[in-house]
Amino acid sequence: MYDLQLTESFVPAQTDDTILETTIGGILRDIAGRHADRPALLEITEDGQKARKWNYGQLLADSERLALALSTRYRPGERVTVWAPNVPEWVLMEYGCALSGITLVTANPSYQAKELRYVLEQSGSAGLFIVQSYRGNPMGDIARKATEGLDTIREVVDLEDHDALYRTGDRKPELPEVTPDDEAQIQYTSGTTGFPKGAMLHHRGLTNNARMLAARARIPDGSCWINFLPMFHTSGCGLITLGILQVGGCMPLVKLFDPEVILGLIESEKAVVFGGVPTMMIAMLEVLERKSFDLSSVKVAVSGGALVSPELVRLVRDRVGCGFQTVYGQTECSSVVTQHHDSDTIEDICHTVGQPLPQTEISIRSVGDNAVVAIGEQGEICIRGYCTMIGYNGNPEATAATIDADCWLHSGDLGTMDSRGYVSITGRVKEMIIRGGENMFPAEIENVLLEHESVAEVAVVGLPDEKWGEVVAAFVRPATGFEVDPEILRGHCRDHISPQKTPTVWFAVSAFPLTGSGKVQKFALRDGYRAGEFTPL
Repeated sequence: MYDLQLTESFVPAQTDDTILETTIGGILRDIAGRHADRPALLEITEDGQKARKWNYGQLLADSERLALALSTRYRPGERVTVWAPNVPEWVLMEYGCALSGITLVTANPSYQAKELRYVLEQSGSAGLFIVQSYRGNPMGDIARKATEGLDTIREVVDLEDHDALYRTGDRKPELPEVTPDDEAQIQYTSGTTGFPKGAMLHHRGLTNNARMLAARARIPDGSCWINFLPMFHTSGCGLITLGILQVGGCMPLVKLFDPEVILGLIESEKAVVFGGVPTMMIAMLEVLERKSFDLSSVKVAVSGGALVSPELVRLVRDRVGCGFQTVYGQTECSSVVTQHHDSDTIEDICHTVGQPLPQTEISIRSVGDNAVVAIGEQGEICIRGYCTMIGYNGNPEATAATIDADCWLHSGDLGTMDSRGYVSITGRVKEMIIRGGENMFPAEIENVLLEHESVAEVAVVGLPDEKWGEVVAAFVRPATGFEVDPEILRGHCRDHISPQKTPTVWFAVSAFPLTGSGKVQKFALRDGYRAGEFTPL
């Protein structure tokens, strides 16, 4: 850990690591040159079977072949959208685009025609790369509908049709010089507030951020990290793909998340990481209650993307027998901002999201006047450094509203910082509940509820009320073997937080509406309540 004694809520850039002038394609060439015969990529099919595999020499050869083919059909700087689940061709496209100077635009495979067309139009993509179907979603048909009359799209390519994928066009096949400053990807924000924006990310940010995360997690050289997080998100195509690349390790790529399959792969492939968003971790822990697996290879559990409860941390440490690190980040920051150290105490792991990664400045600033707040005082978490995005694509107003004149990126997250530089998340600026003029923060209430044995997951939101303006409502998914009992949970809250923070409206749910990265769409819960989809208990 960093030995800091801060007097205000600001951590300057720590210099225990350096920013490397790297590109995605350049790193692949370097690793393949040094470790050509090492296992690099293993395909895990939708039914959990092992299929195709690549070593680093083969992965580079296929990526360069694809890059040359793309260079005959697209100019450097053009954009193409990949709309597919976790298939090896997604990885090849990531490397192929990086080597040919083309920007890769990511899209959630659950999109329907309107959503896909929005991404294609907003990004100005010239090509669309798809699979024909996934989990019952007729993606080929949807793609035809989404691209109808869209003149900017020059081709729609089936990733599984290799004749079309590697087709040669009219341009000369040559690869440009790609620089660390160049735009590598456009990642669309998860949309917890409804409207996605395209964050333009550069090579330097993506490569260094993934390397620094892997270093702090102490991922050993040549090890295995199973990737079942969606490739359309920075966690899948950034942190894991580029993190395991930089230690020359093997990445089993899982097409469909099945907790039992994942646990079996951890055992058979001797994976070193037990990772995923909290909902995925909870699902794997539920399997471990009824079936045993040899997880002795696991060195660390890494989670983030949503609220990580103290109870989840304790369960993972006890049942898996490994360390635990929470990460906090944003797509706009490439994406990890803070992370625990392996030497952190259980108290810090349970109640903070760690200290900043190297070369990353963090401050907690007043929402009112943008001044740095005192230690322990709540404000907006702001980030500055190599990792921040170029900006929002085609949206200078949103960029200016997010990145201020001093280059601080305003996260929209509320938090506090202690004198050691450990950050705690307290809520979202836009999710703050105002009850009778008093500000309340959902994360605080959710943390209390998650400590109760009957609660597996919970989302706290504000619902409109004529008297109070808003009232506190809790949507609860009960733990296995329990039902949601408002009286019991109300008493639990009253034992730990003040009465006005205790939810007054309770709902039992079997699942939550989630973004592609596993975050609860709280606006969808509010909309569902207004539409009469939820009945209070």
